Amino acid sequence: MSVNSKTALEAVYNDKVVRQFSIMAVVWGVVGMLVGVIIAAQLTWPELNLGISWLSYGRLRPLHTNAVIFAFGGCALFATSYYVVQRTNQVRLFAAPLAAFTFWGWQLVIVLAAITLPLGLTQGKEYAELIWPIDVLITLVWVSYAIVFFGTVGTRKVRHIYVANWFFGAFILAVAVLHLVNSAALPVDWLHSYSAYAGVQDAMVQWWYGHNAVGFFLTAGFLGMMYYFIPKQAERPVYSYRLSIVHFWALIFTYMWAGPHHLHYTALPDWAQSIGMIFSLILLAPSWGGMINGIMTLSGAWHKLRDDPILRFLIVSLSFYGMSTFEGPMMSIKTVNALSHYTDWTVGHVHSGALGWVGLVSMGSLYYLVPRLFGQKKMYSVPAIELHFWVATIGIVLYIAAMWIAGVMQGLMWRSVNADGSLTYTFVESVKATFPFYVIRLLGGVLYLGGMIVMAWNVYMTARQGLKAGAVPEVRIPAVNAAHA
Repeated sequence: MSVNSKTALEAVYNDKVVRQFSIMAVVWGVVGMLVGVIIAAQLTWPELNLGISWLSYGRLRPLHTNAVIFAFGGCALFATSYYVVQRTNQVRLFAAPLAAFTFWGWQLVIVLAAITLPLGLTQGKEYAELIWPIDVLITLVWVSYAIVFFGTVGTRKVRHIYVANWFFGAFILAVAVLHLVNSAALPVDWLHSYSAYAGVQDAMVQWWYGHNAVGFFLTAGFLGMMYYFIPKQAERPVYSYRLSIVHFWALIFTYMWAGPHHLHYTALPDWAQSIGMIFSLILLAPSWGGMINGIMTLSGAWHKLRDDPILRFLIVSLSFYGMSTFEGPMMSIKTVNALSHYTDWTVGHVHSGALGWVGLVSMGSLYYLVPRLFGQKKMYSVPAIELHFWVATIGIVLYIAAMWIAGVMQGLMWRSVNADGSLTYTFVESVKATFPFYVIRLLGGVLYLGGMIVMAWNVYMTARQGLKAGAVPEVRIPAVNAAHA
């Protein structure tokens, strides 16, 4: 490569990897949510397991969670963080070959997960099911991701590090630590291994990881999206930059300690359970601080919600974030947990966060990104974005309302006793009573999947339009204003 062409390359952003991750986020979103609909149908009508082991609920459920969290959510995080870190630091992505490796390596992780999980090859740890060779590949991809991200921040042309990068950076570092510690294992062959921990210690490490997979992967990373794309789409500065910094440090410190609330009424020492509960309750403050900061960014521009469906995705996602982060601390209180634990209320809570917060903020961010990545002024069909928003929102409401009602009903039925101390209801009776709510949950899931398919079509048409016109842009890095240097 000549000096001139190298200089020309360095003068433009590296958006190729952003395009790749953005497209795959949509593809894996459709796949992951389709598997979710299938397993929701299997819970409603168990005969749909079809007697085939690798299509059974027990095999497909971890495939669904991994596909939605790490394939859909992960690709959305890679795409947005690579886009944001370049724009806010006004510099090209550091180590382009490593960035390309993160894309292809992450896709390989996803494909290997889609092969191994239906075959029943698993470590049996929630959100960390993948077998040890895939764990090693994840580590290599993640270290590469950290080098690319922090290398880009390190070579920045502006002095200030924008708050979105703080959240992305914290998510990258925390997930690295969580993955390495929880996945520590002794391999016995290429497919099997023994955990480095045993008994209640294993459970404690698992839920330290499990809840922080929520806290850092599904919260901190997506808050990075929120802090960039809401101000951009609203064309307003962040409501309070000071609050964003307080929000960051309070959230990052507090989340790490919340894991034991998953282990109430178990062999975990009572003091450890109580610490998990206390920190979960404290979490309410920074979580709502972030939600308020995001929503109040619209001050003076509320009218934009009427006409801008992308902004609607982003703002409504924050409403679900606020609701989920209120519900989570409430469910961590021991007396409430005694009712909610092991019930579908937990499933409703998880999905209000996953579908409402993670799903909607990712979709809003991708709707912002895709036209810009393919040289278009807007998405191919704005009415289709509108349709997607309403279909997805109705789907979420049906889903979580059904699960909340089912969960409370299950908890009350299981605890109900007769005067002589015998159980009022058998477990089978509680399952039968839950059936109509499972049907409603399935309907909600189908609507949400339908919205995702509409999005996939819209993204495809937008990309095709851009490629047809030969309009895939090379965006020049602006000259740094002396005041910001």
